[in-house]
Amino acid sequence: MAPIPKMMKAIEIQTTGGTEVLQYKDIPVPKPKDNELLIANEFIGVNYIDTYFRTGLYPNPKPMVLGREASGKIAALGSQVPQSLGFAIGDRVVYMGVSAYAEYTACPAEKVMKIPEGISSSDACAAFLQGLTALTLVEETHKVQSGDWVLVLAATGGVGGWLCQLLRAKGAKTIGTVGSEGKVDIAKKQGADVVIVDRPGQGDVLKTVNECTNGQGVAAVFDGVGKDTFERSLECVARKGTVASFGNASGAVEPFLISKLSAKNAKVARPTLFNYLFTREEFEHYADELFKYMIDKKFSVRIHDTYPLMDVARAHTDIESRKTMGKLLLTP
Repeated sequence: MAPIPKMMKAIEIQTTGGTEVLQYKDIPVPKPKDNELLIANEFIGVNYIDTYFRTGLYPNPKPMVLGREASGKIAALGSQVPQSLGFAIGDRVVYMGVSAYAEYTACPAEKVMKIPEGISSSDACAAFLQGLTALTLVEETHKVQSGDWVLVLAATGGVGGWLCQLLRAKGAKTIGTVGSEGKVDIAKKQGADVVIVDRPGQGDVLKTVNECTNGQGVAAVFDGVGKDTFERSLECVARKGTVASFGNASGAVEPFLISKLSAKNAKVARPTLFNYLFTREEFEHYADELFKYMIDKKFSVRIHDTYPLMDVARAHTDIESRKTMGKLLLTP
């Protein structure tokens, strides 16, 4: 490994707002704490949650370096990183943490995984947070069974594409929504059985759900859109089904009367990935499962584009346009 510099390039925000608050600047390279690894980032994931921190939808102390995941190589180990984890300088790794929009990141060793042979560093980063989100949604939020009808909103988005592949592998039947005709074939290739162009004047999602399920509704709705689609998701779900609202692409879901759920004995969940991967055991279990799907099942990893770190504003503009298909990556 190259010598570790004292300063590095990073994307820092000092206040909330639009993409104009994203500052490409020099800051000190972090020193890893006893239980941390210092990682030289090679690929950095851009996720919708990053825009929530930037706009202030999710409050966080400032100044703040954005970013929740990256892949790279270990540059240094804290003095108390457990030997049982098997890490060494130079290992290819992928992680979930904070402050990833930078050349170097210090991350708790418990949230770092070695990248298996057969998976590139770019694919590992592109798959990690979104793939783990999809995997825990279908295993934990609503345990999907073979034969279930499931509705996936934004089926060609980052999480949506992973959901379609996982649901197909589980033998479920998937109804996917997309934002344009150009995304229909892609959604079908990823595993959606029925695809609806969900735009004003095009496609009737509730009608299609009822036609596919003989009026019973879907066992689960995986809704990462939020405010604009939540009420419809409640209409689409079956008796004893689950609406998993896991994102706010159109804004946060507004308060609603809990008594609305009694009409179908429906369940509403608002999961966060990190609470499913709280322990090292949980983290390793789902990361290993994801890697197996990528290697054994040959799941496709769709990368929309890769941007230089200094062009992060363009990446945020693109992801907020909701016109992207697949993962957005940054390179330091």
